[in-house]
Amino acid sequence: MNSGIKKIELTEMLPKVFVGENIPHSGVWMTHCVFERGNHYLIEAPSGGGKSSLMAYIYGARDDFRGTLAFNGKSSASFSIEDWQKLRRRHIAYLPQELDLFPELTCIENIRLKNRLTDCVSEKRIEEWLERLGIANRRDYPAGKMSIGQQQRLAIIRTLCMPFDFILLDEPVSHLDAANNGIVAEIVAEEAARNGAGVISTSVGNPLLLHSAINIKL
Repeated sequence: MNSGIKKIELTEMLPKVFVGENIPHSGVWMTHCVFERGNHYLIEAPSGGGKSSLMAYIYGARDDFRGTLAFNGKSSASFSIEDWQKLRRRHIAYLPQELDLFPELTCIENIRLKNRLTDCVSEKRIEEWLERLGIANRRDYPAGKMSIGQQQRLAIIRTLCMPFDFILLDEPVSHLDAANNGIVAEIVAEEAARNGAGVISTSVGNPLLLHSAINIKL
């Protein structure tokens, strides 16, 4: 992975909880699905379709699936703990649906906690993102006391504070209006272009408004 992740391949993958069930036609499960660096992908499915599971599998947070997950042709089944750590530090950025913020820390403290580990983004750019996303006035506010929409915008900024070949966004704008959705999409697209990265986002009805996204039905 020294040269980065160029391709993520899923071959005959299926969450173990779905084994034995009648799986409807899917662009991901029980087929050969390829995500290529530089492209934008939108994965849509109803609740319970496995969107969050898919994201967790790619990030290595879960492994309860059948089939093969491969990065640049190398099966994740052969990954060591060190391999996963390197992938998460340098190659795959991930925003889980649950956001995983530290509620007792302020907005800026949550962001800086990540950015100090990666030393990736300037304070100036972070302040610009806070302004563009309309939460600069919540900069020093405890994350746990912010609205869920404000927390989503905070979590987006924190997720972007690292180098990445792919960014995984699990229902990232589910609580945002169209205007803020568009601003998030602009920032994500800018950073993806800066990194030459791929974007994989999921939606159950309020998709991230990325242009030229490849739509996949889960």
